[in-house]
Amino acid sequence: MDSLTEILQGSQFSGLDWGIVGLYLIVSVAIGLIANRYVANMADYVVAGRGIRTALGIATLTGTELGLVTVMYNAQLGFHSGFSAFHIGVCAGIAAFFVGLTGFIIVPLRRHRVITIPEFYGKRFGRRTQILGGLILAFAGILNMGMFLRAGAMFIVGVTGLQNEAALNAVMVVLLGLVLFYTILGGMVSVVLTDYIQFVVLSFGLLLGTACAIHRLGLEGIFTAVEQLKGPGGFNPLRSDSGFGGEYVVWQFFAAGIVGSALWPTSVARALACESEQVVRRQFMWSSLSYLIRTIIPFFWGIAAFVFIMQVAPLKEAFFPSIEGVEAIDSLYAMPVFISRLLPVGLIGVLTAAMIAAFMSTHDSYLLCWSSVLTNDVVVPLIGSRLSERGRVRVARCFVLLIGVAILVVSLFFPLLENLWGYMVITGAIYTTGAFAVLVCGLYWKRASATGAVLAMLTGASAIFGLGGVQYGLLRYVFRCSMERTEALMNQFTGPRVGLTCVFVSLVAMIVGSLLWPDAGRREGRAG
Repeated sequence: MDSLTEILQGSQFSGLDWGIVGLYLIVSVAIGLIANRYVANMADYVVAGRGIRTALGIATLTGTELGLVTVMYNAQLGFHSGFSAFHIGVCAGIAAFFVGLTGFIIVPLRRHRVITIPEFYGKRFGRRTQILGGLILAFAGILNMGMFLRAGAMFIVGVTGLQNEAALNAVMVVLLGLVLFYTILGGMVSVVLTDYIQFVVLSFGLLLGTACAIHRLGLEGIFTAVEQLKGPGGFNPLRSDSGFGGEYVVWQFFAAGIVGSALWPTSVARALACESEQVVRRQFMWSSLSYLIRTIIPFFWGIAAFVFIMQVAPLKEAFFPSIEGVEAIDSLYAMPVFISRLLPVGLIGVLTAAMIAAFMSTHDSYLLCWSSVLTNDVVVPLIGSRLSERGRVRVARCFVLLIGVAILVVSLFFPLLENLWGYMVITGAIYTTGAFAVLVCGLYWKRASATGAVLAMLTGASAIFGLGGVQYGLLRYVFRCSMERTEALMNQFTGPRVGLTCVFVSLVAMIVGSLLWPDAGRREGRAG
């Protein structure tokens, strides 16, 4: 902690920068108040009345998916793996273009005019399947979101130089409170409006930070340093010394590509909120560029942070201690520490406002997403039509508040035992591996059955065993394995390996379950 405190004292963040950040937050809250006037029913609250057009759709999709947690874990990957991390952005961009070009999953799903993915489960496979799907999706999503505040806290500590943990926690509570405030009031209307503003602020902040990094270090200097310090593994993700490998690349095409475009609820919500299928296709085709950029720029920041830190002796010693037994500073701090020393007063405030904008944009969309899932896919199927439109909006707003409290508790008190990106991918896979099988078969195969869907979702949920913390707890405390045996098994059952296995097994479970236990009659939901 002494080493971290010493490093944080080098931040150039000033009172002027705090003023810039505060002004942005005031504008965001005002938008939430204005948006509340336009919410009349659940469709307005969750999908903005299905009135989003192409340009606004691209902006709000980018604003949501380029969250602060995205910047943090991508910068961490760039810090450790160099330019080889760029393959994740390439996979995401190719998959988004493919989804937009073909309409894979999102177009046939939109034709059923559902608000959430589990609602489609209900139309296609029945009420029980919808409730199970809603519970799994909400659990995976809230668990996935659990580290968002942690990442935000580490960024603010690193860039501002805050050294009082109580003050840091207070800042996180205030930020979350603001997000809850205008999300509860305005729903998707406020989310779309703030996402558009945040898209502009983010674009400026990202370009500003990148230009300053290149000016400070030089492109040639960055490439040369990566080549000297990381070798070929710093450029080729297929090499074992890159930290990735072929299996990892295949997993990323699914997890960062197909999932990010066609399965992840916040992305799908934008498709459902568009005014036409043509707009949906155009939105995802053009957004493929933003999917590429939203990963490559943070990767580059992480790479630049690595090069900068390796040139400054105290920073190098803090992040890569030469003395055995000395604990290194968490690499998630590398990028914000670099930014805090790179930019002058005033510009740091603008960039920090951009990052906090990303933080708020992600939180409002995810809070709205999970609350709508719990409302429409768990509460409404259980109690039937007794709940009015206004009642649904009130229930969704209550869930927003409860989810906010839950993620605050998880982020501040639950220990993170693994790589942040690995945690995000595997917690998401609890839902996505099963959802992929259910959606593909449910939309494109007329013989898909409710039993097959249930088996696929339950099988997919076993992806939770890919989490390092879960593996460690089971092996050490349930099966009483030695530390050596535990480490050996965890190295065998990596997150990508568990994830790919769950994708395959879920598809098998869906097909076999549907063939052995077919539905008595066909239900609505087939694409063609």
